[in-house]
Amino acid sequence: MKILFHRAKCIGCNYCVEVAPQRWQMSKRDGKSVLLGGNPKGNMIQVEVGETERESNIKAAELCPVKVIRITK
Repeated sequence: MKILFHRAKCIGCNYCVEVAPQRWQMSKRDGKSVLLGGNPKGNMIQVEVGETERESNIKAAELCPVKVIRITK
């Protein structure tokens, strides 16, 4: 499973950190979310994760008010 994150459009609401703290944290520098272990690819940040993180990150994507988190297989 792959998580794709468009950080430039993040508003720093913190929902992703609350539901998936093993993969997300807030940046003290700019107040936006950071996808832990993520690698830049174009204007997105992406990371491959195992099935154990699936449910919490799907929830993070669903809760994101600006829909900047996408989950793919």
